[in-house]
Amino acid sequence: MTAKRFLDEGASVVLVDLFEDALADAKSELGENVLTVQADVSKEEDVKNYVAKALESFNKIDIFFNNAGIEGKVAPITEQKVEDFDQVISVNVRGVFLGLKHILPVMTAQKSGSIINTSSVAGLGGSPNVSPYITSKHAVVGLTKAAAVESAPHGIRVNSIHPSPVNTRMMRSLETGLGADEATMAKSIPLGRYGESSDIASLVVFLVSDESTFITGSQYRIDGGMAAL
Repeated sequence: MTAKRFLDEGASVVLVDLFEDALADAKSELGENVLTVQADVSKEEDVKNYVAKALESFNKIDIFFNNAGIEGKVAPITEQKVEDFDQVISVNVRGVFLGLKHILPVMTAQKSGSIINTSSVAGLGGSPNVSPYITSKHAVVGLTKAAAVESAPHGIRVNSIHPSPVNTRMMRSLETGLGADEATMAKSIPLGRYGESSDIASLVVFLVSDESTFITGSQYRIDGGMAAL
């Protein structure tokens, strides 16, 4: 949805995903003007490659939506496997870090750019049985603040977004693990529903636009009112 919004706004889009089938489906839906690059965001060479491919095709990178993430296993801390914890940290933290490491030099040379890191309401509080995810999303806040301070002198803005449950595959997985359904989970949201991908896209488009040029280092909740409880 965010890619479509960017295309509608006139942007050139590079989609990065671990799964080639997902990329093929997205390209079929969005059209031929989208460049797709298969990558494991936790591997530095893959990150270097998607940055290089973007530059080869478009010569610059104005916007970076640092959005890859996984939910991990649902279990108490004492029952979490170390390898499962490491996998979540590898994607959700190392992936964000590597994206910043290799995108920021491009934007520094341009003296401009806007980066959105996807965290979660889970990055601003605690919840039981999802400690790897909670840990990773708190780490994204720290990376966002550090990157914002380091890159501000170069005309680059870095912010994080913090969605509540969103109506996606990830929530279907979490519902199964938590033994709850959407109706039950939505009761914790004052607006009474999950967010939609279109809600998230609207916030991202605003934060990378010229309407937000004095905003950096900030954490934007998009949570249906959960912060007010």
